[in-house]
Amino acid sequence: MPELPEVETIRRDLVESIIGSEIVAVKILYLKTAKNKAAFFVKALEGHKIEEINRIGKLLILKIKQKNGENESLHLLVHLKMTGQLILVSKGKKTVGGHSLSEDSFESSVGGELPNRHTRIIIEFKNGDRLFFNDLRKFGYLKIVDELELEKIIAKGYGPEPLSLKLSVKYLTEKLRNKKKNIKAFLLDQKMIAGLGNIYVDESLFLAKIRPMRLAGSLNESEIKLLYQSINKIIKKAIENRGTTFNNYVDSSGRKGNFSRLLNVYGRGKLPCPTCKKEIIKTKLAGRGTHYCGYCQN
Repeated sequence: MPELPEVETIRRDLVESIIGSEIVAVKILYLKTAKNKAAFFVKALEGHKIEEINRIGKLLILKIKQKNGENESLHLLVHLKMTGQLILVSKGKKTVGGHSLSEDSFESSVGGELPNRHTRIIIEFKNGDRLFFNDLRKFGYLKIVDELELEKIIAKGYGPEPLSLKLSVKYLTEKLRNKKKNIKAFLLDQKMIAGLGNIYVDESLFLAKIRPMRLAGSLNESEIKLLYQSINKIIKKAIENRGTTFNNYVDSSGRKGNFSRLLNVYGRGKLPCPTCKKEIIKTKLAGRGTHYCGYCQN
């Protein structure tokens, strides 16, 4: 699943491509992907322009510029989940962001010539560009919401993000106090910290020298401070490197993320730890494959 750095990379690239573009047609090929009634979904987009593209955690938020002086602000939410892709076809150039099925070619990476059996929604623009939402496993979604609903979604489902002022040592200390769940499960909870997923949780815990199965409430003051610093350092570096290449992830300009070469433990089970050279352990925790060093992490 694309995590915060990958989705932020997609957001930045799409800002350069579709801001100000007028939507002239919307085709829903799989009804369940659009989380509104089809007629409303289409009407809310056709004839309007993309005004802004924002993000919270792993959720893309496209603000729709209303025409004819309409006051209500609407937003198109896009969540890629496990296997979602956004593919922009513009003047013969094809770019993709999100999960990729294969690295052999662009066509195979999106499941074949577009549209194909994985295409769920197509958005067409006045200038001839087309934006495809492909999703192999059908967990991803698009949804139109108003300003009030967006505020409720963010308030209810998302904690502060790494690199934001709201995520602080004080915040972590308060949230971790007396928590009985393991620290990995805590960090994966989007209501606690928005945008962290399996890759960056494992990497952050390695950098902080904390075992993923430790009880969240057992961390002391110095460990919490180091964990806070590690999360921000890992996410900052991942964004700078355009995310991690995993499951053939490709960003919205067709470039692979290259943070993978900087991974210390994730996906490196049985390989030597870069610090102590002992074998990295792979196990299952919080329902996810988990990688750590049994010597460096306590």
